[in-house]
Amino acid sequence: MTAAKPALVVRGLSKRYELGPAVENVGFSVATGSTAAVVGPAGAGKTTILRILLGLLEPSSGSAEIGPSPVGGMLAPRGLHPARAARDHLLVYAAAAAAGVPDARVDAVLEAVGLDTAARVKTGALSVGQQTRLALATALLTDPRVLILDEPTEGLDAAERGWLHDFLRRHTRRGGTVLLSSASLAAVVAMADQLIVMSEGAVVYQGTPAKLRRNHPDRLVVAASTPVALATVLAARGYTDAVIRPDGRLAVAEASEAEVRDAAKAAGVRLDSVTPDPIHPDRVLASLTKPSRTAAPMLPAPGAHTPHPQPTPYGIPR
Repeated sequence: MTAAKPALVVRGLSKRYELGPAVENVGFSVATGSTAAVVGPAGAGKTTILRILLGLLEPSSGSAEIGPSPVGGMLAPRGLHPARAARDHLLVYAAAAAAGVPDARVDAVLEAVGLDTAARVKTGALSVGQQTRLALATALLTDPRVLILDEPTEGLDAAERGWLHDFLRRHTRRGGTVLLSSASLAAVVAMADQLIVMSEGAVVYQGTPAKLRRNHPDRLVVAASTPVALATVLAARGYTDAVIRPDGRLAVAEASEAEVRDAAKAAGVRLDSVTPDPIHPDRVLASLTKPSRTAAPMLPAPGAHTPHPQPTPYGIPR
């Protein structure tokens, strides 16, 4: 049986500006029916890639291709007029769609994201989670098979992240595909089938969350009378990933506390403490990437006029 064609393919993608490259020679593909997450600190190039895929930026070199299916995008900022009701916001985008979207579809996507009871609420009065759901509803107007979502978990609490996770999983189970970005690995690792970790415009890791976790396992930190002897017995039993830390304690991967204590007994080593050291996903991300050197954006002066955001092309078929 022939493998399904990837829904997204990025080859040798670069975007350069006068001050340097935003993205340099990036390549990856996303299988149909899966979720991929582009992860990295601010300025790593994540949004640049998503905007190129949505046709909002031209690459300097390389290519970014999406299959023939309709594409829905959610960008940051979300493009929500604070004085417009949620349903009216969707009606504006529905009217702007190339093929036209009927009002019935507007009501359907409101229900799909759980905002049907908030249809008449102005977007400025919605919570962060509700605003994210409304932006997602905008992307869903044309019933796209591919979703490209910029920082969809930003500002969400655990309950809203759980809802988003379940929603995207249902989308991929129906044969849809998701590419999302995040500055936090912890926020997206549970919902991603594939990770593309970026730092300073380049890919520094690409693969499954499980493979990344194997390379950065949780450990037990052991204070022992003779750590070298304990490490020797553990290695003989197959636990070779044991490192003596600067404070003299032994950090052991994969072994359970019971196995460590049994090895210590066999080695005649006294144990003073055994402390779990679970590694947080964002510690892993920090170990793979470098902080952005990009300057913070300038904020408007107090009292300055800030125009209302205007509709952007996301949610409209390419």
